[in-house]
Formats: sequence, C-alpha cells, structure tokens
Amino acid sequence: MTRIVVDAMGSDNFPAPDVEGAVLAAREYGVGILLVGDEAKIRPELEKQNTKGLSIVVVHAPEMLTMEDKGMGLVLKARRPNSKNSMAVGIDLLKNGEADAFVTAGNTGAAAVTAYFRLGTIHGIDRPALAPVFPTAKGSCVVLDVGANPDCKPENLLQFGIMGAIYAEKVRSVKSPKVGLLSNGEEAGKGNELVKASYPLLAKSSLDFYGNIEGKELIGGEVDVAVTDGFTGNVLLKTSEAVARLLVDKIKEAIKKGGPLAMLGGLLIKPAMGSIKKFMDPSEEGAAPLLGVNGLVFIGHGRSDAIAIKNAVRVAKQAVESGVLTSIRSVIEQSLKAP
Repeated sequence: MTRIVVDAMGSDNFPAPDVEGAVLAAREYGVGILLVGDEAKIRPELEKQNTKGLSIVVVHAPEMLTMEDKGMGLVLKARRPNSKNSMAVGIDLLKNGEADAFVTAGNTGAAAVTAYFRLGTIHGIDRPALAPVFPTAKGSCVVLDVGANPDCKPENLLQFGIMGAIYAEKVRSVKSPKVGLLSNGEEAGKGNELVKASYPLLAKSSLDFYGNIEGKELIGGEVDVAVTDGFTGNVLLKTSEAVARLLVDKIKEAIKKGGPLAMLGGLLIKPAMGSIKKFMDPSEEGAAPLLGVNGLVFIGHGRSDAIAIKNAVRVAKQAVESGVLTSIRSVIEQSLKAP
C-alpha cells in the first residue's frame, strides 16, 4: 500500500480541510495516510469523519511552521535534527522510509527549505524546482521553477528541463514531451543573459527542445514543459491565477447587470462555465511537486480545501507508482557520465 504523509497543519484553515481531504483520499485511492501535526487538534476533526476500514495514523508534532518563519530562524527550524514542527516530522517519515511521499498546503518557502535540508538534493541536481501544471489550450504544461530559485544559472535551467520532461512523461503520461525556454521572443538570441546562455545548453541536450517560447506559446499548448527562473515563474503563476479569477468574476458581474435576458443566458451557459472554472481551478491538481530533492514532496495552496488536499494525495500516489524519482536519478546520473 502506498503511504502518504499529509501535513495536517498546512492549510490556512487547518486542520479541518487537511484531515477531511486525507480521509477522502484514503477511501477513494486506497492509500495509507499518516496525518502529522498537533494530535489534540487533529483527533476532533478525525472523529467527524467515517474512517472505518481506512489506514490512517496520527503522528504527533506539537509545533508548526508559518508565514512568519523566515531567514535564519526558518533555516534553523528546518535543519535542527530534533525539530518538532509538522513539516520536519513529516519529511523525516519520508526520509526514513516510513512513507512514500509528503503533501503539505503550508508555507511554500518553509516546505522547500525543510525538504532541501532534511532530504538533500538528487546527486547532480544543484537546486530543486517547484513545478505546477498550467492548463493550456491543448491540455497542460509543467512549468518550473515558480518560486524556489529567484536567481538561477543556465545549468539550473537545463536540470529543470530534464526533471520537468521526466515528470511530464511519467506522471502526466506525455510521450516525448516538448520543452520550451520562456523568453520575451521566439527567436534564438532573444531574452536576458540567463535565457541567452541557457538556450545552447538545452539545444544540444537530449531533450526535445522546442526553442524559446513566449506566454502565448505556453498557454497555447505548444510545449509540454516550460523552464524559467523562479522569479519569472512566480510572477507568471500569480498573474495567471489572478487573470483567471478576474475573467470569471467579470463574466458573472456582466450577467448580473445585463437584465433578465442576460440572467437567462447565464443559466443556459452555467454548465459550460462550470467546466471552464474547473479547468482553471488549481485545486484540481491539488499540489505541485518539488522536483530535485531526494524524495517526493508536494506543495499546495494555503487556501486548499478538502478536495484540493484529496487531489494532492492522488497526484502524489501517481508519482510514487510511476517511479518518477528513480527515473530522474537515473537520467541525471547518465547525464553526469556524458562527455
């Protein structure tokens, strides 16, 4: 049985959605769940759920990391061997082989730093990358990095491309994924110094390199993987989410102000609008993998509800069963041996 650690203290409204989502996942996907966090807070929520026949264990962790944890204070909490916060305890379960993946909807930076220090990186990977899946006109695109590394070197972007392609193939079932380099122009030679220096590395690699892409190619679904530095990727992610919310809100607003005919039209298109909203909703994917660390770590939105947590566990289970971590290790090892 696949065993997934769920940080019960992760979401903004912890522990209710975290616990409920974990229970839903255990029932629907047949996974074992290790709920990590303050047992006194977890137990009352767990008692509200029907857990009969499910493999759910509570692992007590009296402390938690929050948005207030930053800088050296965060590093110390992430590194200290006897740390008792839910992220450290949960990731240690993964490191010690007691679980197969770790899921949290907590502070992204705290989760990334804790995973980095407690798991280390895969041999040959300099920096881990956060890799969410963006909806596109033709399906989806894995974009990395979106925040773990504001400043990158060309070698980092090549490693991101390799990891992203393996994830797209193994977990997203994309055959021969195309990899694009996010830039401000399609032509080779466009972009800042990082993009210009990264282009030849990607071009001569074994990846199916599409070349430079702009935002329109990404959203248009021309590539399956898009690589960029964490600063640019984070701006792209937050802007895309804000635009998606704005469009939905403005359509609703226009329908309400349009009178009876508009209201009637709104009722007629409601199923279609529901499908579009679901397509753009990040909770459908649940969480993004932190690729490059020596373990399967998934980080979701702080505003995750129970459905988002359930879906995050589903994606983590898919990653475990696909052997994506072993594949990344193998391919990176081969790339290190290449002349």
